[in-house]
Amino acid sequence: SALLEAMQEHSVTVLGKTYTLDPPFFVLATQNPIELEGTYSLPEAQLDRFMFNIMMDYLSENEEIDVVNRTTKEELPVPDAVTHAAEVLLFQKLIRKVPVADSVGRYAVQLSRATRPGSPEAPDFINKYVSYGVSVRSAQYLALGGKALAVLDGRFNVSCEDIQKLAAPIMRHRILRNFHAESDGISTDEIVRRLIAAVPVPKSGL
Repeated sequence: SALLEAMQEHSVTVLGKTYTLDPPFFVLATQNPIELEGTYSLPEAQLDRFMFNIMMDYLSENEEIDVVNRTTKEELPVPDAVTHAAEVLLFQKLIRKVPVADSVGRYAVQLSRATRPGSPEAPDFINKYVSYGVSVRSAQYLALGGKALAVLDGRFNVSCEDIQKLAAPIMRHRILRNFHAESDGISTDEIVRRLIAAVPVPKSGL
């Protein structure tokens, strides 16, 4: 509950007293997909507060060689600061100023609503393979992440393509598969891919 409060309210309460966490504050967490003994799975409510779930693959050969070379020398490398808190806060304000067209925002909402089995918007494969779809945070984060992606690409407008690029990392930890998906070997990423193919893209959002 303390972590939930920190992530949502940016504050912590100890012995009845609430302390505000200095901005910028965000949480990065890692999961080991192999060794789970002695750990507890995060509940859905807590997973939902993480904006992204990013899958990390093995390093390339050259990257691995670079890691070995850098970490086995007599003097270990010292990381250099590339920004500071005030600059991060400035970037965060800039991102929120990026406009999202109504058609693009509606597309993000339609993608999210289509993940919910039993809803009129849900395709047949969602009803077959999904127990629970995403919450409203999914559409919020698709829009907010789309703003950041647009700025990183040198644009001041969000496209439906931005939304599609972010769909998997934003939805993969929010979609709860059922037994049929497990037995058929259907991953959450495959569900998202099918979802993108099934939900029409508005012409004005291209």
